[in-house]
Amino acid sequence: MAVELGVRVVRPRPGTELGVVMRSLLLLLWLGTRGSALYFHIGETEKKCFIEEIPDETMVIGNYRTQLYDKQREEYQPATPGLGMFVEVKDPEDKVILARQYGSEGRFTFTSHTPGEHQICLHSNSTKFSLFAGGMLRVHLDIQVGEHANDYAEIAAKDKLSELQLRVRQLVEQVEQIQKEQNYQRWREERFRQTSESTNQRVLWWSILQTLILVAIGVWQMRHLKSFFEAKKLV
Repeated sequence: MAVELGVRVVRPRPGTELGVVMRSLLLLLWLGTRGSALYFHIGETEKKCFIEEIPDETMVIGNYRTQLYDKQREEYQPATPGLGMFVEVKDPEDKVILARQYGSEGRFTFTSHTPGEHQICLHSNSTKFSLFAGGMLRVHLDIQVGEHANDYAEIAAKDKLSELQLRVRQLVEQVEQIQKEQNYQRWREERFRQTSESTNQRVLWWSILQTLILVAIGVWQMRHLKSFFEAKKLV
């Protein structure tokens, strides 16, 4: 450690650079898995909701397809075109940013404007659900967040980019997404700190209130005992 002109210069400890590199690699790996593919089953008028933590100004694309259970074949078959899905997306402030009716297979897109937990809900149009009353509907859902939502093959064809230019664009968008994720984590950390400080203040004031109540009860008991002994002429 060296000190000069009031400025402290701290040399990194051994292994610090390795730790920074490891954290960066873990962040890149985490960003590489920001797409989630799954399937689930729903019944008539049933709604399924999913929570996705999304930074602000981030594009999200969801692709889905539905299947109906065929009792004769005992397997799921593609749903009829008449069957539709209603998609509703709410931001952390519980504001609806997307509410739209789609077909049995479709794609929905939205952009987040507030960082935090977004709620993505899907349910079928029950008027058409009578086609298979008592059956189950299987929904395959694939959600892509951030730069993973971009179709780079389409972008390259549209903008006439070379392979090198396309790779550079991918890297730039990945860096931008990393910055958004870092800002989001800082925002979460700040909110957690504010919550902790607020909780600590409430605990402090509650402790003070308890102490005052105990002191007041003690004073009241002493005065009550004193008046009792005086009334009995024991003092």
